[in-house]
Amino acid sequence: MRVDPAVPGARDPSSWEHYALWRRVCRAVSSVPDRFSSPTRIEGLLVQDIFTLNAPLAATIEEQVVETLNRMRSVWDPDGAYETFAFERQSQTFPDVVLRQISNGRDILMGIELKGWYLLASEGVPTYRFTATAAACNPWDLLVVVPWVLADVLSGSPVLHPPFVESARYCAERRNEYWKNLRTASADTTIHVPEGIRPYPAKSDPISDKPAQDAGRNFGRLARYGIMDEYIERTRARRVRGIPAREWLAFFKKQSSA
Repeated sequence: MRVDPAVPGARDPSSWEHYALWRRVCRAVSSVPDRFSSPTRIEGLLVQDIFTLNAPLAATIEEQVVETLNRMRSVWDPDGAYETFAFERQSQTFPDVVLRQISNGRDILMGIELKGWYLLASEGVPTYRFTATAAACNPWDLLVVVPWVLADVLSGSPVLHPPFVESARYCAERRNEYWKNLRTASADTTIHVPEGIRPYPAKSDPISDKPAQDAGRNFGRLARYGIMDEYIERTRARRVRGIPAREWLAFFKKQSSA
């Protein structure tokens, strides 16, 4: 699997019969920030409360991203070849989003594990843990992290920044390789991988890879195993109301500790 030069980061499943659709979906996902609008609006937030935003708004923003993708049908399905399919968010099921056949509610073409990243969260990096085993992902399934802030920093509606887009299977494989062979660790690096798992598992299926030892609960943290390093630095340099996001973050941390 090679990297698609038109979609930075995403591995290219060129042998898939719906490959042209995949490329258009990748482009649509990448351009969601340009089309995104949200009726959600926050007012009266204190500086001390800025770090608490992610939890209450993350699910709402992820739902609105899915709605945006469906409004962008002309981008990913310009010829109407997939008019009976739509993106659908799944609650507590992997992946978060599927492109599903509307008429029967069963057939799935591809999946997207979709997570929001509040760009001014105190950690400064995405804290999402991706633990799904590689066998739960088709080569064309995506992992997408969407950064967001409020339009006026302490108030306003959510505004999105360019997302991180990558092959979900590649992320799972890279995670395990890092855990077992690339990090510095004295603990047992064994990973217990579930058997009999296929893409688009049932809610009850045990799909998570589990490390034998993980005292710090760091297994699966996307930001810990190098795959997002360049993207994170580039995103933290993006300007929010004319000031780089990393400088806002430093300011809010200082005020919160004062």
